[in-house]
Amino acid sequence: MADIFDAYALADAWDEMFERPGEVRTAYEPVLAALQPIEPSELRFRADQMARAFTDRGVTYAFAGEERPWPLDLVPRILDALEWDLIQRGVGQRVRALEAYLSDAYGHARAFEDGVVPWRLLLNSPHFHRVAHGVEPPGGVRIHVAGIDLVRDEAGDFRVLEDNVRVPSGVSYVIENRRAMTRIFPSLFAEQHVLPVDGYAQRLLSALRAAAPAGTADPRVVVLTPGPSNAAYFEHALLARLMGVQLVEGHDLVCRNNRVWMRTTRGEVPVHVVYRRLDDDFLDPLHFRPDSVIGCPGIMSAAMAGNVTLANAVGNGIADDKLLYTYVPDLIRYYLSEEPILPNVESYRPDEPGQLEAVLDQIEQLVIKPVDGAGGQGIVIGPRADRETIERTRKAVIADPRGFIAQRPVALSTSPTLAGERMAPRHIDLRPFAVNDGNDVWVLPGGLTRVALQEGNLIVNSSQGGGSKDTWVLAEGPTERPAAPATAPPEVAPRQLGPDGTPTVVQEGAQQQ
Repeated sequence: MADIFDAYALADAWDEMFERPGEVRTAYEPVLAALQPIEPSELRFRADQMARAFTDRGVTYAFAGEERPWPLDLVPRILDALEWDLIQRGVGQRVRALEAYLSDAYGHARAFEDGVVPWRLLLNSPHFHRVAHGVEPPGGVRIHVAGIDLVRDEAGDFRVLEDNVRVPSGVSYVIENRRAMTRIFPSLFAEQHVLPVDGYAQRLLSALRAAAPAGTADPRVVVLTPGPSNAAYFEHALLARLMGVQLVEGHDLVCRNNRVWMRTTRGEVPVHVVYRRLDDDFLDPLHFRPDSVIGCPGIMSAAMAGNVTLANAVGNGIADDKLLYTYVPDLIRYYLSEEPILPNVESYRPDEPGQLEAVLDQIEQLVIKPVDGAGGQGIVIGPRADRETIERTRKAVIADPRGFIAQRPVALSTSPTLAGERMAPRHIDLRPFAVNDGNDVWVLPGGLTRVALQEGNLIVNSSQGGGSKDTWVLAEGPTERPAAPATAPPEVAPRQLGPDGTPTVVQEGAQQQ
């Protein structure tokens, strides 16, 4: 074994690479063979070179008030064909059930009338928007893009940790991670038959075009960004460039007669699909927050009139409320008449009679999560929290039981990660990305593996100092790369007007999520 693994000690969790000390899992054998000839200092040098390349390309993120290169670890996370088959079936099933729930919640409300889900869950949700009631999107699709967070538990089984169906971020890092790893280990990809990820943009564009209002012969798609100050601005720019569509801000759009137009130097041109990357509250000051200056006044009215499609749909937040998460297995049975393929983590609902007391009695042994939290913020891991934090959390749960869920602590699986000039186990999760075109839920092979870079930490979010790994899905045989688009989009350039007068995509290099 390479010197870099000499001091590697398995953690008290499922290890992705090693079955037991010194015994590597079959899928990782080529990776270990590739790492063995490399001295620890050389591997560290390659990691530093990659970080500099990321900085030069603008692949960065904001942490602790400073801009840093996106942290990509050199040891990939590998999933074999059988594991991936389970994941993509489970993710697709979950997206279909959440689609059915959204249609029901903003329509006939059968699940509430039948007692599958309590009315209070919907009516008390801050993300329930009455303006979305009765709006039937083209093809019935509200979740055009989903990010479903998975973890592998102590037994090696995959479980769903949470659902993201509002504005899920991170797919740009999947693409950039793969670009970097193909340069570092080019021969491994041919040897391992790793499924490609570079078809995502064309899949997304096809789904967005399919979501255009009925009767639109040649739909115009735009990506709506809050602007350069947004943490995921790099992703907005990258996706717009790869899809070959315009990246716009709210002031680039105008609504008139319930239709959306894009301003250009040659006049206004119609817009049919808006892949929006800002939250509901800031989308339209006429319907939501009146102080929003980054949205487009009237765009919600145009969507209600059926003249423009908003992807993802307004009001999707009721489906990734963490309290709703606890009901998803029941929703799968109710809407799809199927058993869940991917189980949840065991959870408590403090707002239900009897469960509040159960949570308070064992709060030191549970993970407490705000139902509307994001980026790992507000999570309290009971077994690792101090007395003051526990008591503060106890009071918060008593004051607002609807605002929290409690879960059994899961020892997330670990993967060898470069720490200085040695390998050490670090906890990881997985966010597969799904694209729904109305006929099929396609799951990008691999997704984003996030890694907690601090020893023992279970919070993997980059906003909390986490990093990432390239996720390799192994095919059963050689794979064919997807066909390149007829016209390759140009490299990202500073924001300017193109020759047709439309705003071009913007420069890479903004803050990352």
